[in-house]
Amino acid sequence: MENGEDMSKNRSSISKAESYKEIGDFWDTHDLADYWDKTKSVEFEIDVQSEVTYYAIDKELSAKIRAIAKQHGVSADTLLNLWVQEKLQEQAT
Repeated sequence: MENGEDMSKNRSSISKAESYKEIGDFWDTHDLADYWDKTKSVEFEIDVQSEVTYYAIDKELSAKIRAIAKQHGVSADTLLNLWVQEKLQEQAT
């Protein structure tokens, strides 16, 4: 979801914002201490073992990858990850 996209299903209860940009704008001008009584405890897990590794790609190949990714409506990172997964599955069989 991009910065200004509608998020009315997940509206922020304190700011009443309808986009991530509006939430950011609200908290840029407000202090959480003033709203502390309206907050609630939550639990969540964080995967601290995630890792990103970068590989060099030829400039011309990179341009082609970005163009194909755009045609498919995904990021170049996502497209490359899908292609590598497919290739690794082929190699495993």
